[in-house]
Amino acid sequence: MIYGCYGYTGKLISELAVKEGLKPVLSGRDEQKVAALAKSLNLEYKAFDLDNEANVVEVLKNFKVVLHCAGPFINTVGIMANACIKAKTHYLDITGEYQVFESNFALNDKAVAAGIMLMSGVGFDVVPSDCLALYLKEKMPNADSLELALQMKGGQLSHGTAITVAENLGYPTLFRRDGKLVKVANGKVTRQIKLDGTEKTAVAISWGDISTAFRSTGIPNITVYNVLPQKVIDSMKASNYLGFLLRMRFVKNILINRIKKRPAGPSEEARQTATSVVWGEVRNKMGAVQRAILTLPEGYTLTARTAIKIVELILEKDPPSGAKTPAQVFGSNFIMQFEGVSRKDLL
Repeated sequence: MIYGCYGYTGKLISELAVKEGLKPVLSGRDEQKVAALAKSLNLEYKAFDLDNEANVVEVLKNFKVVLHCAGPFINTVGIMANACIKAKTHYLDITGEYQVFESNFALNDKAVAAGIMLMSGVGFDVVPSDCLALYLKEKMPNADSLELALQMKGGQLSHGTAITVAENLGYPTLFRRDGKLVKVANGKVTRQIKLDGTEKTAVAISWGDISTAFRSTGIPNITVYNVLPQKVIDSMKASNYLGFLLRMRFVKNILINRIKKRPAGPSEEARQTATSVVWGEVRNKMGAVQRAILTLPEGYTLTARTAIKIVELILEKDPPSGAKTPAQVFGSNFIMQFEGVSRKDLL
């Protein structure tokens, strides 16, 4: 089942599933939208909301795996993940929200007891970065710190991603130190990273790898950066003084309404031309360094490909039970099978 099938990313995933010969049952809250997409793809559908856990459990009992695409996931993961445990249905989602990863890792014992896998982040968030983190750990088994950086080249945010960003405005940035999540003021932690032969300014962000890479690698000190224009970094710094306002529901609703008036996501042409990069660095306590970089397709395109591949693998063979990361289950080279992906070790 693909839940949240009619959102921008959910629709891309549903269309690719059909191209790959799969016959998912489409689902979501809005029956009219679900039915329209199901008809266009000649698929079955089942519309339901996430208000009643018992009802969700009854629906999910009929499925081996659900691919959850309805965000912001921080608002929807609780009932869906718990329903999957009770229904003994494998759970996947495409989130990048560290709160969701932490929530599912807290359910590990229940998932093991139910014999099912909980895996968040089966898209651009966090498959490539998780694979790169484990790759670097394998190159330096005694690594004590991990830094990752993301760079997007072209494209734009989907409604779902932008709304998730809006929901998280007003809260501090997090990274991991000595195994614990630590808060820091937005825009405060930056570093220079050499990409495309030039130095780029990257700023720390609360990306999902502060949760997933810790489980995949065991490295206790993790920071994730995003390469952003200085004006955006300055806005992040200014947000520290407006946090109380940005956290107000009516302010978030204003921002979300504005987001919904924009295009749903990048056009097909934009997705074909845009690219992305994940840079990574590990260090050990002696000061030795290993670096590598992944060059990738556009993020939403990659999300559809990795999510569907993981679904196919689960349908072929039962995965290990418990809360897992993509690299934990499928290995550091999993990302290398996808078109447009290359990896390079750096000096």
